[in-house]
Amino acid sequence: MRRSVAITLLSSALLALAGCKSPCRELSERLCDCVESFQRDSCIRSVAEEESRLEPTDEQLEVCEQRLETCLNTDDEVERQAICQRIETNEAEKQACGLSRQP
Repeated sequence: MRRSVAITLLSSALLALAGCKSPCRELSERLCDCVESFQRDSCIRSVAEEESRLEPTDEQLEVCEQRLETCLNTDDEVERQAICQRIETNEAEKQACGLSRQP
């Protein structure tokens, strides 16, 4: 439960940085894949609500686009779930998804 709350909050935080539908929303929705299945719809709704109230800058859109290339960038469900687990503890995985400061 703690993990799913953290991912939901982090997804909302990403949208707070750049509330766009395209790359930023897609990135946030990818992170919603990391919450428990029964909470995914709620996470995605939260993402959509944040999107409706925020407007991104071009720089923020570019950052989201870059993160899409590195964050949960796989169609393999098993690998995606493994990445979700690593995001909680692995600094490199957090950075790949924009969830921590870059060195």
